[in-house]
Amino acid sequence: MAGLFTHASALSSGTQIAKGIRADRNQMRKSFPSKAVTELRLTQLSLAVSGSAAMLLLWSTGTAAWDAAQEGRLFFVLEALLFGALAGFLVYGNLCYEIARWGFWKRLAERIIPAAYPQRLPDHAAAPGLTILVPSYKEEIPVIRQTLLSAALQDYPKKRVVLLLDDPPAPRTRQDEKALWTARSLPFDLQALLAFPHRLMVEAQAAYRCREIHSLPDLTEECVRLSDCYASAAEWFEDQAKRSPIESHTDAWFVEQILSQPAQRYRAESARWFARRKELAATSPERLRREIEFAYAELIARFSAKFDVFERKQYRNLSHEPNKAMNLNSFLGLMGKCIKPVPRKDGLYLVETEQGAGGRLIPDSPYVITLDADSLLLPCYARTLVEMMEQKGHERVAVAQTPYSAFPNAPGILERTAGATTDIQYLIHQGFTQFGATFWVGANALLRKSALEEIGVEAQEGDKTVRRYIQDRTVIEDTESTVDLMANGWTLYNHPERLAYSATPPDFGSLVIQRCRWANGGLIIFPKLLSFLRQSAKRPSTIPQGLLQIHYLTSLAFAPLSVLLLLALPFSAELWTGWMPLAAAPYFILYARDLQTAGYRPLRDLLRVYALNLLLIPVHLTGAITSIRQAIAGAKIPFRRTPKISGRTRTSGVDLALQFSMVCLSLVLGGYYLLRMQWIGAAFALANTGLLIYGIKRFIGLSEIKEDLLADARQMATYGRLRLAAAICLRWFQAFVQALRAAFQMTRPA
Repeated sequence: MAGLFTHASALSSGTQIAKGIRADRNQMRKSFPSKAVTELRLTQLSLAVSGSAAMLLLWSTGTAAWDAAQEGRLFFVLEALLFGALAGFLVYGNLCYEIARWGFWKRLAERIIPAAYPQRLPDHAAAPGLTILVPSYKEEIPVIRQTLLSAALQDYPKKRVVLLLDDPPAPRTRQDEKALWTARSLPFDLQALLAFPHRLMVEAQAAYRCREIHSLPDLTEECVRLSDCYASAAEWFEDQAKRSPIESHTDAWFVEQILSQPAQRYRAESARWFARRKELAATSPERLRREIEFAYAELIARFSAKFDVFERKQYRNLSHEPNKAMNLNSFLGLMGKCIKPVPRKDGLYLVETEQGAGGRLIPDSPYVITLDADSLLLPCYARTLVEMMEQKGHERVAVAQTPYSAFPNAPGILERTAGATTDIQYLIHQGFTQFGATFWVGANALLRKSALEEIGVEAQEGDKTVRRYIQDRTVIEDTESTVDLMANGWTLYNHPERLAYSATPPDFGSLVIQRCRWANGGLIIFPKLLSFLRQSAKRPSTIPQGLLQIHYLTSLAFAPLSVLLLLALPFSAELWTGWMPLAAAPYFILYARDLQTAGYRPLRDLLRVYALNLLLIPVHLTGAITSIRQAIAGAKIPFRRTPKISGRTRTSGVDLALQFSMVCLSLVLGGYYLLRMQWIGAAFALANTGLLIYGIKRFIGLSEIKEDLLADARQMATYGRLRLAAAICLRWFQAFVQALRAAFQMTRPA
């Protein structure tokens, strides 16, 4: 199903789509809507069962609490209230998933026309300008190169690709210095790479127009010349595919999707135009000339990208806040201005100047794409989303995106399982759009610049005045900016097609850093969301919107806490009723079906996803606690970048200790329930124990645990020796100072 659907566009291209593609579209029209209707009905049944079981669960818990209150058992009343809150939040999360799933399939059932290749912009000259911003901090050069190429090779005209390099401008090591200079030169190397095919297509178009003006061209020869141009474009893509090393599944995806498939498409177009030289009678000369003109414009658009690189940390008067949001904000604030660097006593400044006064103009554009340096876009991403934003009725859409998917065929079990959770999140975000609950997902998005201008605020940062378009109060800057946009009357939109892919951490150590960052900030933004929901117009659709958005911000704090307390605290048999597993069963059944739809094995990968989520409980709680600490202290939490290294990221001893503590807690609790013959509670605790042990073995690894614990022990021992050495040196220094004082006293005259 992935990547097969897109909205029907009111715009027409003036060119014909190949017959085979039309046949595929007709076939998909017949098959997928029927599947969507089936899944819709199944989801409705699931909601009915889950909702009824949830009500009966709360009723039984409330009845037990009421009876206990009547008997004066205050402790049991508190126990029942706690159990009801924990189980209730978990069931609330299940219902939110089912509601989002219903929204996802509802969108597919409502006449969303699938397309193997989206519509083309009708007029390349009238296409709005587009700037693609790629923020990067110490990324590996091959990773940046692939991202920049996927942005530059968008099938869209008037695009500008800017690498926002955030590495320290004064590297401390030779390796960092080499990486910095390589990254600085990379955009210009890519500009030279695209220069030859771009010049070839421009010259071919100019020659065609010259023949059009001075004489009536031979259309047979024009078809052959255009066929040669398509063949040259195909050869360029094939050559790049051969030159690109394939060392990982990400590299394989890049070569296949960004290089090989366009090459195949241009080979087919070359053959089609070569065959059309014998079919001129079937097409009017005027229409054929328009098609030829459009084909040249399309080829030029593919290779016409202007590259640039920008480093905000080189300038004293720009923000140096260590986060992605301020890296983006610094450049967004300069768009449309003429600037020049001015050296001063305390460093280099970037000042605004008049055009032509020795400065350079940073072009402005109505649309901006933000793209993480480890994410890749399919060639039709920009054209598809800009076309949607330009349609009538979408004037107040601020953000259009396709929530990123995981790269397929990951070699490791952890990366595949984490990728499965990413692909399920794609489904959830699509469902959010049905209810107006869309959140901006920052790995990739098309932004309307005027919307950013509207929510921009100026603030003082030391002796600098900075303008924030994207909030950087938390490390999930896109989520808080979503609330700001909605509060100003803007909407957000998830396009129902997989057009963007992003890397998943390959080991547990790097996954811990990523997921801890994701869990940090939701509780801080939560009051702002509540304020927005309270002030927004009350409509029937506001209820599911509020439920989904509230759960989105709070789930990474309260869901792990609920599971942890259920695994740690012994609850009475009266509370462990059959309504709880009945309320959860539909959720797991639907989750397994969605995994199968996304290309995974339903039962096996469902158990793996559950095991991984158990291991991430302390990680998510750490992020939530960090949010609370930030809210109390008022200081920003430093942005921790997900490591992207060739080796393995070490898992800290504290994180490993928390995993084993959860195993012990759930095992002891399971034994306690067995002794008391509480079968439902025992099954819950022991099943979680088994999945925790499985997750520790498969996702972290026993040999890796041993290696990481030994490294921690050595580090602690080294730290202890350093403290001892420092204490000895301090003692010697104090003795030396005392000896000097004594000598000074002896030499002083009486």
